Amino acid sequence: MPNNAIRELAINRFSGGLKSAVDDAVAVEEPMEIRLAFNRPDGTRGEQSISVTMRTPGDDGELAAGFLFTEGIVADRGDIVSIAPCGPPAANGLINVVRVELAPGVEVDLERLERHFYTSSSCGVCGKSSLDAVAVQGRYDIGSAEFSMPASRLGHLPERLVARQSTFEVTGGLHASGLFGSDGQIVDSREDVGRHNALDKLIGAAMLADKLPLASFGIVVSGRASFELLQKAMMAGVPMVAAVGAPSSLAVDLAAEFGITLVGFLRADRYNIYAHPHRIVF
Repeated sequence: MPNNAIRELAINRFSGGLKSAVDDAVAVEEPMEIRLAFNRPDGTRGEQSISVTMRTPGDDGELAAGFLFTEGIVADRGDIVSIAPCGPPAANGLINVVRVELAPGVEVDLERLERHFYTSSSCGVCGKSSLDAVAVQGRYDIGSAEFSMPASRLGHLPERLVARQSTFEVTGGLHASGLFGSDGQIVDSREDVGRHNALDKLIGAAMLADKLPLASFGIVVSGRASFELLQKAMMAGVPMVAAVGAPSSLAVDLAAEFGITLVGFLRADRYNIYAHPHRIVF
C-alpha cells in the first residue's frame, strides 16, 4: 500500500492506570467516485458518476475495474479503454475521482444502474430475488471447476494473509483478500478498510491482467463471508472462498446454489465447511 494509506496522529493512551501522549497510526479512509464514459444510444459520448465508495487510497484503478466487473457492467478487459484519476486533488493531495472510459461498443443500461446502486446491494426484496439476479449475471460454470486442496493446508491461510498485510501491521485497521492456490500459498492480495473493496481490488487486478476466470484458485478474506463477497467471487469464477469470520445465511445459499466451496471460522486447527466440501481432501 502507498504511504497515503496511513496517517500519523498524536493521541493520548491510557494504560496501567496512567495517561501518556504517544504517536499512533491509523488507516486512511477517503471517498472514491467512479465516473463512467460511454456511448449513449444516440451515438454521442456521455459521462456519468455511478458510485462513491469509502476506500483506502491505493490500487484505485484496480478497485474501479473490479467493481465494474463484479457488478456486471463490464465483461472483460477489452471493454475498458482506459482508467485514470480525474480532476483536481483534494485538500489532502489525494485525487478521489477515477474515470473509466469504456470501449465504443459497450452498452450501458443507465436505468438498471440507477435501480441497482440507489436501492440495495441485494438487487431485490428477498433472498430468492437476490440469487436470481446473481444467476443472470454469472458467466462461469463454477460447479465443474476441478480445484481442490488438502484439508491441512487451509489452516495456514490466515497467518499467511496477515503476513502480507503491511498496512494492517502498522494500523490494525484494514481488511484483506488473498488469492491462493491448491498448495496453500497466497499468490496475490489486497488491503482496504472495506471488505468488498479489498476483494474488488484483487479481482480487478486479475481482470486487467486477463487472468479470469479464477477457476484454479481460492479466495481467503479476513472478515466474515457476506452475500456481497460471495457474489463477487462467483462473478470471477472462484471455486472456493475461505473466511476468517462467519458466513451469512444468504452467502451459504449462494455458495450452495452456484457450486462454491465455502469455509468459515477459519483457524489454524479448525474450520467449518458450509457448502460443497468435496474440494477439501481429507
